[in-house]
Amino acid sequence: MKILCPVKRVVDPYAKVKPLADGSGLDVSSVKFDVNPFDEIAVEEAVRMKENDPSVSITVVSIGGPEVEEQLRKALAMGADEALLIENDLPLDSSVVAAELAAIAPGYDLVLMGKQATDDDNGQAAQMLAAKLGWPQATFASKIVLEGQIATVTRETDAGEESLVVPLPAVVTTDLRLNEPRYIALPGIIKARSKPLEKRARATDAVPKTRIVRLDRPPERPAGRKVASVDELIAGLRERGVL
Repeated sequence: MKILCPVKRVVDPYAKVKPLADGSGLDVSSVKFDVNPFDEIAVEEAVRMKENDPSVSITVVSIGGPEVEEQLRKALAMGADEALLIENDLPLDSSVVAAELAAIAPGYDLVLMGKQATDDDNGQAAQMLAAKLGWPQATFASKIVLEGQIATVTRETDAGEESLVVPLPAVVTTDLRLNEPRYIALPGIIKARSKPLEKRARATDAVPKTRIVRLDRPPERPAGRKVASVDELIAGLRERGVL
């Protein structure tokens, strides 16, 4: 079985960022970048599948410049077999990512990726990819069981858990409760240095369908006030037109 795991380079989710003065983007001059946490969960799950079945091979792929190699090497250190960097220095959105992944996904049995990225929070690249490929999809997976060419996916919904049975090839996205990514030991880091990392040009000329107009800080929240009774609370809400 061949598994493709797309990974995205994102600002460390715990870092504090602020918009540039002109609103053209974020000031990331002194922040750390890492693998998107949901994509890291996807790689971890693929590695666990490989540990249960040595015939599984894992390819990690990302789109970007040379700086993305660091995140690809981390995925290789976790246990992926090979990496692919699609070189790009132009703006991207979910539609472009889906188009590029659709160009390389045929030949793989499973595309396993995070349900969303923590920077843009769009959560739509996987769905667009499945539509382009004509493959079944299962999103927000909290459990995945593979049996031959069938995947049983337990997914989390607002109404509770739902189980889907999908034939492979398929696109599956991972949720937080699927697993906890492993600590990467030194031997894994050393092995990752010798694993293949291929670079290639983009396969499509897709252009973004969206654009960022401006980034600004959210408005400051007004100060709250304490009330002495329920009657005062209701009166205050009526003053604001809430009731």
